[in-house]
Amino acid sequence: MASARERSAGTGDLVVSADGTEIAFDRSGTGPAVVLVASALADRSDTAKLAALLAEDFTVINYDRRGRGASGDADSYTPDREIEDIAALVAHVGGSASLFGSSSGAVLALRAAAAGVDVDRLALYEPPFVVADGDDGPPGDLAQQVNALLADGRDGDAVRYFMTRVQGMPGAAVFFMKLMPKVWANLTGMARTLPYDIAVMGDTQRGEPLRPEEWQGVTVPTRVLTGGKSPAAFRRAADAVTEILPRADHRVLPGLGHGAVVMTPRKIAPQITEFLKMS
Repeated sequence: MASARERSAGTGDLVVSADGTEIAFDRSGTGPAVVLVASALADRSDTAKLAALLAEDFTVINYDRRGRGASGDADSYTPDREIEDIAALVAHVGGSASLFGSSSGAVLALRAAAAGVDVDRLALYEPPFVVADGDDGPPGDLAQQVNALLADGRDGDAVRYFMTRVQGMPGAAVFFMKLMPKVWANLTGMARTLPYDIAVMGDTQRGEPLRPEEWQGVTVPTRVLTGGKSPAAFRRAADAVTEILPRADHRVLPGLGHGAVVMTPRKIAPQITEFLKMS
């Protein structure tokens, strides 16, 4: 992986990824390093509370994925660019780190490990693979629909479409989010990154088994966490991951749902800490 330049920014720090894109991050705590990889429509503010909890035991890198928050972006995108971003952050903390990813961020973390980034351990919360026929996945034309809305400048409609058709959020919930101007402005400000998460997921949400060869580079200890209140499809996806990875296990956390990383980080942090400290 290419090396990255580093410099300070007014709000946290920056590394420069292999393609020249500046990636903004906050660094906190001391100890073994862990990089937090956010989900779709999320920036480092969503994982700030989790970062503070983990910083009691680790050096935590909480970053804005490209196109979000204070990070830059490029004219073209492939998931490889985001893998290079993670590699730049790992280089910043000494050349190896554990990764924690949530939802599509969990899949990006898996892809980084599979691509050869020097990862110590992987902790993943609900990677949204759809591996069983009959489990609800996103529309087959998701990418086309989102891209069309964005091309028309309808960023808010793209966010609403993704939230209702992919995340399963009731339309009424989205309506009330629109009544919170700062929250809605932050979400619509990240709408242009929705195609990035769609690309990260690739063809893994079609109700078909995961292809072992796609993930054969992931040989590090991996723990997949799912919430007991989340749809059973997440648990089936977690079981599928543990079946194809040589050093993976799966834990169900009672009472938690898909938004637990933001809503109840105190219930997730001990699980991550325990796993990352294992010898």
